[in-house]
Amino acid sequence: MTLAIETAKEGASRGEVPIGAVLVCDGRIIARAHNQKESLADPTAHAEMLVIRAGAEKLGRWRLGDCQLYVTAEPCVMCMGAIIQARIPLLVYGAAEKKFGGVESTAWLGQHPMLPKQMEIYAGICEQECEELLKAFFEKRRIEM
Repeated sequence: MTLAIETAKEGASRGEVPIGAVLVCDGRIIARAHNQKESLADPTAHAEMLVIRAGAEKLGRWRLGDCQLYVTAEPCVMCMGAIIQARIPLLVYGAAEKKFGGVESTAWLGQHPMLPKQMEIYAGICEQECEELLKAFFEKRRIEM
């Protein structure tokens, strides 16, 4: 999770909402990404989507059933759909996303019957640090406007 937080900070320094994601397979980091919606002008360029794409490309397969995903904020519905489709069995995230979170805040996809059978979800890991990153980013943004 520490690497996901560092990655989120890199995104913030580039004007992106500070969300970072890291994909691990067999104990090795195979991909990491931060949000890039602004820089790529792409509404799907969430950290989770980018890291899943990069990991699938690196492994040469779309089934990521032996991988773990660490992300600094609760995935949205789109990202949770990608996590389900990729068959990722472990999701660890930091801050809850009351407005857009698709795991437990809005759509409750963390309980969806399409989840991989043995999927584990751990929320609130490094939660305070992840929340502070988001809060500081949006406070700074309001001041600049």
